[in-house]
Amino acid sequence: MAAPAITGTPQLLRANVRYDGRMLAPWALLTTVLSASSMLYPVIFPTDQDRAAFAAAVGANPAMAIIFGPAFDLSTADGFNAWRSLALGGLIAALGVIFAVTRATRAQEDSGQAELLASGVMGRASRLMAAVWMCLVFAIVLGLVTGLVTVLFGGDWNASLLLAATMSATAWMFTGVAAVTAQLGSESRTANSLAVATLGVLFIARGVSYALEAPDWVIWINPLGWMTETKPAVDNNWWPLLLAVALTLVLLAIAFVLQSRREFGAGAIAPRPGPARGKDRSTWRLAVRINRGPFLSWTVAFVALGFVFGYLATSVSDIFGSDPAIQQILAAGAATSDDLVSAFLVTILSMVGILASIPGVQTMLKVRTEEMEDRVEPLIATATARPRYYASNAAIALGAPALYMLIAGALIGWLAGTADIGVTFGDVLLQAVATIPAVWTVVALAVAVVGARPQVVLAAWLGVLASFALTILGPTFNLWDWILAISPFWHIPNVTDPDADWMGLVWISLVTILFLAIGFAGFRRRDLARQ
Repeated sequence: MAAPAITGTPQLLRANVRYDGRMLAPWALLTTVLSASSMLYPVIFPTDQDRAAFAAAVGANPAMAIIFGPAFDLSTADGFNAWRSLALGGLIAALGVIFAVTRATRAQEDSGQAELLASGVMGRASRLMAAVWMCLVFAIVLGLVTGLVTVLFGGDWNASLLLAATMSATAWMFTGVAAVTAQLGSESRTANSLAVATLGVLFIARGVSYALEAPDWVIWINPLGWMTETKPAVDNNWWPLLLAVALTLVLLAIAFVLQSRREFGAGAIAPRPGPARGKDRSTWRLAVRINRGPFLSWTVAFVALGFVFGYLATSVSDIFGSDPAIQQILAAGAATSDDLVSAFLVTILSMVGILASIPGVQTMLKVRTEEMEDRVEPLIATATARPRYYASNAAIALGAPALYMLIAGALIGWLAGTADIGVTFGDVLLQAVATIPAVWTVVALAVAVVGARPQVVLAAWLGVLASFALTILGPTFNLWDWILAISPFWHIPNVTDPDADWMGLVWISLVTILFLAIGFAGFRRRDLARQ
């Protein structure tokens, strides 16, 4: 029984590597650059005083712990690399394998390629087996390349290889997660969403656990917490990687059992059938219906983020009080507790804004998907004007993220306002409103790309990636202000500062209008895609 089920796996694996391998390479490049560039730490922060000041700045902003995890040691390049690259490197590696597994399994069923392959001499489990093997081997290669290049740039052998191994182990675990969600989702989009949502929840839970100094059991029930507890460059614990291998094997066993029992082309989560007769009489209602499911999912996500970040805000004073470096800053009069709280809230809401831009970009990419699947041309052939169709989708792409910002901002403000930390509900909500123009700039870039140059549709994500890299990673490189200013989130003023500069919002709003004009002009004039 086992042999026929995986018949043809070697041949399919070679084909997957040939056609999907090049799509995995950028993820390995990102982890390698992230880790190897950390070896510039002694150049960027050359003195002990510079490093102590940087460590204090990291401790003064608990939001950084959510992204990077705890900073066990920022006195050495390897310690800095472990803080900056462990969580983010694992996140990058996990995203790469999630998309690869889904692309080689559910996406092939959606496109009909899987049915064509199944018509030949190929076992039922061959596609899943080939996808899993490709990603498991890729994870090992990613770890080896990342670790060896980091060593060549000056990293310690033990710390660098352990750090790279945590990235490989994270990729292994989420190869298993993606293999399971590929059997649960009724289409590739659902499968990807389930896997990425699992990754996101565990990622934020790990960060919050360390930021709030949660009990050990909270950390150890989170697989991403296992990776952090390896503590590269500090304790160099290799044994937690065994837990990752064990979890991977369990998840893969579950995935193959589910795959053997489900109906071909279907998933455990069945899609809800549409109405027997069309009820959408306008492009606006059609756009709302198409994006209704993701809208509800993202709304729940931002409600959860609001509560998590709001609770973190209520504890910020306790966090500051337990950090001796922050106490030295406060004692020296370089800043006040209110200043640190305000800066913390600006960072938190900028993070929320970057996350809120993601569903906006996804909405515009859905426009391109509808076009590629020949569902836009019949609409345009009627009395529906192109600008009206595009405007309906663009309005949702811009309006939904703004609503998410208000939801998260209101919840954070409500919780922060009840705590005695020096800010009010109105301060936080106004800060959330001030963040919305930056979110719109990022989404407007996607509007421009899909409207004018959909052939390079991946460029729609450039705004999200640049904003994240410059807003979150930029300060760790001590980048010049003119480089950081490329991110629209750099221009967000601190609303509690009486001398706040509001002109930055004017400039990024003008850029937003320019992007929107390019997108609408391009969509009105260009040819629609034809299958």
